[in-house]
Amino acid sequence: MDRHPPGRRQRVGAYGICLNAEGHVLLTRAAPWLSVAGRWFLPGGGIDHGEDPQQALRREVAEETGLDVRIGDLLGVLSDVAELPGGSSLHTIRIIFGVTRWSGVLRPETGGSTDDARWVPVEDALSMPVLPYVRTALTRYR
Repeated sequence: MDRHPPGRRQRVGAYGICLNAEGHVLLTRAAPWLSVAGRWFLPGGGIDHGEDPQQALRREVAEETGLDVRIGDLLGVLSDVAELPGGSSLHTIRIIFGVTRWSGVLRPETGGSTDDARWVPVEDALSMPVLPYVRTALTRYR
């Protein structure tokens, strides 16, 4: 039996809530070529086949922000379904971790799925054009 009929996809990702001493959260912005261009995410992304979720998060954060992170506790798991352009359905499972430490110099990703990375006051982040899971994660887990 096919678990994912045509027009249905599933994706599992690992994302981090990085809060600095000033109460700012680290966010990344979707690149212009994505269907969600200009929207803001928590740093992180898809877990490759066979990859440990914490290692995936470290890899994704390094790609998107230039930072080397230390992963803290598992904060929770979020699940949502979204309609994609063309009418297909995407079920995303997001594993949310706390990030306890980071080092390096913040910089935007070049040629990837994000085009900006910045520290934003949490209250400002909640009113920015973020994907719904970001608002949920920040409300539940920060």
